[in-house]
Amino acid sequence: MREVVAVPEPARDDPRALMIVMHTAFFVLLAASLARYLTRHGESPHTPWIVALSALLAVLYVLGPALGTRPTPRRLTWLGAVVAAWALLVVLAPSFAWCAVPLFYTGLRTLPPRAAIPLVALLTALAVAAQLELAGWPDPNVLLAPPAVAAVAATVYVVMHRQAARQSDLIDDLVRTRRELAATERREGTLAERERLAREIHDTLAQGLSSQRMLLQAADRLWDTAPGTAREHVRTAALITERGLAEARRFVRDLAPADLAEGGGLPRALRAVAERETAPGLTVRVHTEGTAPERLPAPVESALLRIAQGALANVREHADATTAILTLTCLDDQIVLDVMDDGHGFDPAGNHRTAARGEGRGHGLPAIRARLRQLGGTLTIESAPGEGTALSAAIPLERR
Repeated sequence: MREVVAVPEPARDDPRALMIVMHTAFFVLLAASLARYLTRHGESPHTPWIVALSALLAVLYVLGPALGTRPTPRRLTWLGAVVAAWALLVVLAPSFAWCAVPLFYTGLRTLPPRAAIPLVALLTALAVAAQLELAGWPDPNVLLAPPAVAAVAATVYVVMHRQAARQSDLIDDLVRTRRELAATERREGTLAERERLAREIHDTLAQGLSSQRMLLQAADRLWDTAPGTAREHVRTAALITERGLAEARRFVRDLAPADLAEGGGLPRALRAVAERETAPGLTVRVHTEGTAPERLPAPVESALLRIAQGALANVREHADATTAILTLTCLDDQIVLDVMDDGHGFDPAGNHRTAARGEGRGHGLPAIRARLRQLGGTLTIESAPGEGTALSAAIPLERR
């Protein structure tokens, strides 16, 4: 059976496709209008002016993206020049009225709705007048179709713009909420760890120090009258000190992986863990595949080492296995740690449901999931009763 845990990330829509379509449509319509004019009125005295204005309008339109989309003075001056050049073209050659539709989009992107709607109405009126001049009589389609198209285009754009703004606000709120939640979880985890350490220190080091103090005080009182008893108190205090030192070293080992501090990177640290875990009845081996980077990020090394320790603890306590194999696979975009054993296995789905209900006493797999979740990694577990267990932890890396 297989269980995969992953953390998805939200994505944002990209409006570049709409921009490309509108820009392409403008140049296609401009070229078509110029071709129509040259085909039908190529010998007109206005032809040089039409060609020059068409080239000027094309150059002005190309300069637009470099000015951004905000209504800055330069952007507004550019928009006025584009509209003026187009209007003059429409007066001289009414067939250029078809370029109005992409200009609707340009005006709506540049101006706020209260200013963009009057501009769209002005462009529509010029387009209707030009088409009526071409038709030669008041055609109902010419009178009604352009305003209807302009109204639909403006309404659709304004509605989509408002929806995109609301969606952007919702995404920002979601990201902010997730960050606040992550910060809260980190604070709660820090407080919980502090409480755990306080209990550990109180029950071990503090109690040991208190016992040493009483024993040494008693030895001081009996040093002259009962030196044998005093020396016994001192020896007992020394034994308590030795146990306290062992506890302190265990705290240091739990808080910061000592195997990594010794140098040699993650492969060497995994081999050190395997040597310590190897005992009568259980053999732990380590394999490395691929070329590991000279230095992995410290959180990744620490997480993988802790995952290996937690997985081997589960093997030792629950699996009744004789062999466990740690395999570290180094790829260009991720690093994978596999832990396999030949124990009696279990049902991953049943284990996950039990952990979700808060039953059982194991914390190994939830801790592994939490570590991987913090680094954007995935956990895969393959196991079945009587068939051993294969645990795979993958953490993404920046491509080398």
